[in-house]
Order: sequence, then structure tokens, then C-alpha cells
Amino acid sequence: MRILTRFLPAALVSAGLLTMIQGFAPPPGDKDLVTIGKAAVTYREPGEFLLGGAPQNGPLAEIAAERPFRIMKRQVTRGEYDSCVAARACKPLDRPGKPDLPVVGVSYVDATAYAGWLSGQTGYRYRLPTDREWALAAGSRYKDDAYTEVSDPANPSRRWIAVYEAESGAQEAIDPEPQPVGTFGANENGLLDLSGNVWEWTSTCFVRHQSDPAAGRETKHENCGVRIAEGRHRAYMITFFRDPKAGACSVGIPPANLGMRLVRDDRGFLEGVQDYLGF
Repeated sequence: MRILTRFLPAALVSAGLLTMIQGFAPPPGDKDLVTIGKAAVTYREPGEFLLGGAPQNGPLAEIAAERPFRIMKRQVTRGEYDSCVAARACKPLDRPGKPDLPVVGVSYVDATAYAGWLSGQTGYRYRLPTDREWALAAGSRYKDDAYTEVSDPANPSRRWIAVYEAESGAQEAIDPEPQPVGTFGANENGLLDLSGNVWEWTSTCFVRHQSDPAAGRETKHENCGVRIAEGRHRAYMITFFRDPKAGACSVGIPPANLGMRLVRDDRGFLEGVQDYLGF
């Protein structure tokens, strides 16, 4: 075992690979997962889009699941996250919480650490969903983040004012305290508490798209230090922030809380490690 770990990435070892090889923990039952199959949704491409320096809305298109995937019916709870803390694979959170309520106050870094630890404990590969997967799973609860179609390159202030007015009109008081599982109901796919008061991290990076028609040039810059969190609206959050009010948000309204819901890949975690090592 000691020889094997010399050839493994440190992230895999810290994720609990040794525990998994020594003995599998019982994986979550099927009742905790929902399969998303022939799902489709009208989806707004995330990121910042600039045309000649003027902000634009991202492209809007119908998307469908390329293949079925399985996602947690509910959000990860505080008690589940604290098990990872007890195993010294996750960092303690900044505030107390009840074990049966959704975990909140987690950064992207915390969420990926937990997913890695759970993968090591169960033998399944758990991960954050992509933004597209989240939207497909959310279905009717996925919210388009385009607040206005106003775009005037000659007078950018028109769009700024329109966005400000739309944001102001959309704000509503949200109780930030975590609520019992199921408080915000289920969507048509059977997923609980989507777009409630806990925003969920995705693995998708922030991308800036810039188009210069005069020069006939288009550029794209990916910034993975900022990831997308989904909920009542789409938010772009710095990966190590736990407090939404301390991080930038795409529509100017900070999320109430940051939590997570994980995807479980059909292929086992150990199979992926074997592929990586070539045996």
C-alpha cells in the first residue's frame, strides 16, 4: 500500500483512496438518487459576453442530456459534512448547524473536498454537477439569468439602468436560516428544495467571451477561480468564499447560502483510478 501511494496524485490519497481499497463503506441507496434521462431545458450560456466592449446576454438554446446521470434527490446535510470533518478530510465550518439540515457556509473548495472523501468512502465517484446538468435536473426551477434584453453599444448606460431596475424589482426577503429537507417542495424530476434558500455549487468555471466585429476576432477567457452557483438565480462566486455576501454575484443579489448536491457517476471511483494508472 505504501508503494502504491507513491504513484498516486496527492488529491486521490487525501480523498480516502486507502480507506476504499481496504474496505468499501455501504454506498447511498437508490432512494437517495434521482436519474435524469430524457431531460431538456431552455438554457442560457453562462459567463460574460461582450460585443465590441458592450455587454450582451449569453446565447439561449434548448439543451438535452447527452446521457442519463444520477443526482442526489436532496442537498448534502450538515451531519454528512461533519462526518468528513471528523475524518480530517474536510475543514470545519465557521458556524454551528443541526445535523439533519442542509449544510450551508461551504466554499467550492469545501464541496469538492467532501465529494472526494465520499468517493473514497463508498467506491463510487461523487462530484459536483456541471451547470448544464444542474439546469437539466432543475427543469422548471432553472432560472434564466438575463434580466433585460436591452443592449445599446452606443449608450451602455441604458443597459446598466435596465439591469438595475430589473434587479431591484426582483429582490425579495429570503429567510437565510437552513430549513428542514423538503421545505421548498419537489420539482417535476423529484428533486427537493431546488431554488429555495440554499444555492448549490456547480463545477462550471466563469468564462468571459469577447467579440470584436471590426477586427473579426473572438476571444474566450476561462477563470476557474470563479465558479457558478445555482439557485433562485445564477451566481458567480469565488471558489474559496463561504459567505455569499463576501463574493461577487452575477445579478448583484447575493445568494442566501452556499451548499451542495452531488452527482454520482455510474462508473466506480476505483475504476477511474485504475484507468489513470494504466492497469
